[in-house]
Amino acid sequence: MQLAYDDPDQTGMEGRPPLLCLAGLTRDGQDFRYLRPHIRGHRVITLDARGRGRSQYAEDIHSYSVPREAQDVIELLDHLNIGRVTLLGTSRGGLVAMALAALHKHRLAGVILNDVGPEIPADGIARIMAYVGHRPVAKTHEQAASVLAAHMAPAFPDVPMARWREEVEVFYTQTQDGLALRYDARLRDALLAQAAAGPPPDLWPLFQSLREVPSGVIRGGNSDILSADTYQKMQRHLPELLAVEVPDRGHVPFLDEPKSLALIHRILEIVQ
Repeated sequence: MQLAYDDPDQTGMEGRPPLLCLAGLTRDGQDFRYLRPHIRGHRVITLDARGRGRSQYAEDIHSYSVPREAQDVIELLDHLNIGRVTLLGTSRGGLVAMALAALHKHRLAGVILNDVGPEIPADGIARIMAYVGHRPVAKTHEQAASVLAAHMAPAFPDVPMARWREEVEVFYTQTQDGLALRYDARLRDALLAQAAAGPPPDLWPLFQSLREVPSGVIRGGNSDILSADTYQKMQRHLPELLAVEVPDRGHVPFLDEPKSLALIHRILEIVQ
């Protein structure tokens, strides 16, 4: 299995662990393009998980799982000869980060969860399942941007059309037959198979594994994936957790918001 990653500044800040960024379910390392310009003097690595972006698609859909993707991270660190990293996990990437805290805590210098926690509301899951694995009905980037802007406006009221146009250009490929996905559509089959196998596991023990690891959570104020209730419970379960809520953002914050950047920089300052 060949996985793609970007590691443009292989030196970074001397003596500080690199920042490894893990994207959401159907996304890839380009999700962090808004963040990168704000992280100076620090080694930043982004990974395209298996079946996403430029990475190879899996033969077995059952390998599209959080435990297998967590092991992929460990293999990347070993490949790069990196002992410890700070993980920034967006959505699915945050679930992988929590799994790594339980399985390979010694490899983590710090963890930042972007709009994800140990509980995911059913309506948020339903929204994701409504689109994952399906090519957009829109046939052009222009049409897709208009649809996306209208759909996201309630949760992201202040985002200009230019950003939604960039989003669809980055994550959909224009073809003669319309827009193509930049991830393996069989991710949907993997999710359905996992759901059919039984109830989802309790993720709170994984979250509790972040204890003694400098950690933070960013919540979009309008998020349907990290509820306000779970956000508050996370802080009660882990009192040392740094937490910030970003207004006028749903799932997920872009990470160039001042509040998001302040928390990310704080964790990077803490980790040794």
